[in-house]
Amino acid sequence: METVRKKPEIQTLDDLFGISPTHEERDDLKHEKVLDIPLSEIDGFPDHPFQVKIDESMQTMIDSVKTFGIQTPAIVRQKDNGRYELVSGHRRKLACELARLETMPCIVREMTRDEAIIIMVDSNLQRETILPSEKAKSYKMRYEAMKRQGQRTDLTSVPLAQKSESKTSRELLGEIVGESQDQVRRYIRLNELIPPLIDLVDNSVIRDKAIPQIAMRPAVELSYLSPEQQEYVLETIKSDECTPSHVQAMKMRKLSEKDELNEDVIFSIMTEQKANQTDNFKIPRDKIQKFFAPDTPADKIEEIIIKALDFWLRKEERRRNDAR
Repeated sequence: METVRKKPEIQTLDDLFGISPTHEERDDLKHEKVLDIPLSEIDGFPDHPFQVKIDESMQTMIDSVKTFGIQTPAIVRQKDNGRYELVSGHRRKLACELARLETMPCIVREMTRDEAIIIMVDSNLQRETILPSEKAKSYKMRYEAMKRQGQRTDLTSVPLAQKSESKTSRELLGEIVGESQDQVRRYIRLNELIPPLIDLVDNSVIRDKAIPQIAMRPAVELSYLSPEQQEYVLETIKSDECTPSHVQAMKMRKLSEKDELNEDVIFSIMTEQKANQTDNFKIPRDKIQKFFAPDTPADKIEEIIIKALDFWLRKEERRRNDAR
């Protein structure tokens, strides 16, 4: 059954939970009809690049949905088979499912695949935390959609034709997503990494020293290696508990371009002592884990160990002074 809903004047709960509509969506809500569509008839967006997690924020949203329902309708487009494709509102749909609702308010909008991609990406880029892998996939999808729409968006070279004000397409896309043109290029290059390596790039957002992680710049250099060479890098990371620095990654890329990079060379480069690791000392976590709670962060463990050693050193100094 078709119903028409008026958008509330006050700030919605969806706004509070970080999924407020874009300016375009707000304008559309003023004159578009909102339909209550069965969740069973709504399919997810193909190759959706953003993760939808069941975390504390999601639980808060579920509680809100149970009490107040969905305040900001999702956006869908109708498929040829009569079903609907979800364009914006994947977190809202999951919250409705977990709240055991049967329908969700949606705007049914006619749009092309490329128009849907652009809306999907732009609506999700409002999230507070976005993983590098999510940016990599979504930036590439948006770039390709723009290209198919006739915009010159070659991110590997400066185009001959400029869209406006003599700006390169990298600058134009960077302005849209709030990144520099070089950063946009780096994120799109991450799509050339094998999945386990891009997972290590995502780990860099967590900033837990106990978890293997690769920074953006070395990751970009590694993206130019063949999948087989990247597998060798991954094996070395696992076996020797080391990740490549930017300098090491650049060295591997140059050797790869000369067809001089193999498993032995990768191992040799990655096990070189880094300049900033000359005085580092590692203690396997399993040897000290019994002294700490399982969820103790690595930096907290380091702080406690240093304090304990300081205490032991002062005690030793007093013992030696008393023995004189």
